[in-house]
Amino acid sequence: MNLSELVKEIQYTHLVMPKDEVDVLGINIDSRLVQKGDMFIAIKGTQTDGHAYIASAEEKGAVAIVCEEMPERQNPNVAYITLPNAQSVTGKLATTFYGDPSRKLKLVGVTGTNGKTTIATLLYALFREMGHKCGLLSTVCNYIDGEAYPSTHTTPDAISLNRLLSKMVEAGCEYAFMEVSSHALAQERVGGLEFAGGIFTNLTRDHMDFHENMENYLKAKKSFFDNLPRSAFAITNLDDKNGPVMVQNCRADIKNYSTRTLCDYKARLVETHLDGMILEFNNIEFNTLLTGRFNISNLLAIFGAAVELGKNPEDVLCVLSTLRPVSGRFETIHSNDGITAVVDYAHTPDAIKNVLGTVKEVLRGNGNIITVVGAGGNRDKGKRPIMAVEAVKNSNRVILTSDNPRNEEPQDIINDMLAGLSDEQRRNVLSITDRKEAIRTACSLASKGDVVVVAGKGHEDYQEIKGVKHHFDDKEIIREFFNL
Repeated sequence: MNLSELVKEIQYTHLVMPKDEVDVLGINIDSRLVQKGDMFIAIKGTQTDGHAYIASAEEKGAVAIVCEEMPERQNPNVAYITLPNAQSVTGKLATTFYGDPSRKLKLVGVTGTNGKTTIATLLYALFREMGHKCGLLSTVCNYIDGEAYPSTHTTPDAISLNRLLSKMVEAGCEYAFMEVSSHALAQERVGGLEFAGGIFTNLTRDHMDFHENMENYLKAKKSFFDNLPRSAFAITNLDDKNGPVMVQNCRADIKNYSTRTLCDYKARLVETHLDGMILEFNNIEFNTLLTGRFNISNLLAIFGAAVELGKNPEDVLCVLSTLRPVSGRFETIHSNDGITAVVDYAHTPDAIKNVLGTVKEVLRGNGNIITVVGAGGNRDKGKRPIMAVEAVKNSNRVILTSDNPRNEEPQDIINDMLAGLSDEQRRNVLSITDRKEAIRTACSLASKGDVVVVAGKGHEDYQEIKGVKHHFDDKEIIREFFNL
């Protein structure tokens, strides 16, 4: 693409052009990936400053540099575009370079602390079952009409995001569903995209290591709805106190869902089991293979979005009743002797509370809950003691263990969790740093009718320790112990 055409819609401070016309063949924010003919965008990130790699990008053949500070030594064959914030224009540059792919399909974004993966993934599955070609951008995996592309972040960087959306358009996709993380919003990774709709799930404590406080976290989420166009729909959760806040300045068509109050999309729980529920949505009764009150909210959001996208309510519920839970999201495994294990990605205090509350509601005192839980290293330390308290309050026994300790010592993380517990609460708590041994111990403590909840990793098949990812799958350990 011609450089002048690429940058015509961004506000830059200076543009230094070489004598010859510049044709940009690719865009990169990682200098290691730069190839001949690429544009390199030097972003001042939280870990590194892209300006330090401008010379490296030029050596690899970069023909244009977007930066905040002009390098001391300039290559006469390279174009330089300077502006106050390189990160803020990355999305727009990527969108323009890849031909505005979000405007060629119906893109729906899901944001909130919990529920994003379930909602986005089941919307993708729902619309595929209804005969549409679709794309999915999620924590677990990215998909383009059934073809899997590995996922490294909840929301990819702006360039990878537009590249994937462009591939969806090429594949003939009509819809795309994506998780929109607070990090992505704060870092403007979705800048330049046009959404057909947005969904808010809930807002509870998470990512304080990045946002520092709940106000910043809320503002990041709210910015998504502030920027939705009038042509879009915005569906918000009235059961969360922040639901109405999210759409205060939203121009889109606002709809809401709730399990408690009158609204556009209303639910009633008829019956619940560990492997499913009978629900009533807007006076239509149906069965679902999902379990838990938190999943009622997730299903309502899915139902609402599908209806807003023009689908018949009865048809939507008919297909929803056939969809299975997302990998690692309240996924049940039954032993041959009456023990049930639940594997869930819950890694926030609220998510722990929701999962364990669901199990308690189903058991009604007829069985024990044994919970295995840890907390990730090099992340929000403030939530660790709160997670431990929620686990102990809602379980008969708790085993604190390792969960992606990264560069921290597992026992130090466990000690942070223990700090939130009283002496009395600690009596029902074991500390086992080896996660495999912790899971096996929990299963051995269980008897017929009991439920073992293994929280924190869900779909993940690795343990990240000292910068290395080692194969580890909670479900594999459980099935091995159950001899399945």
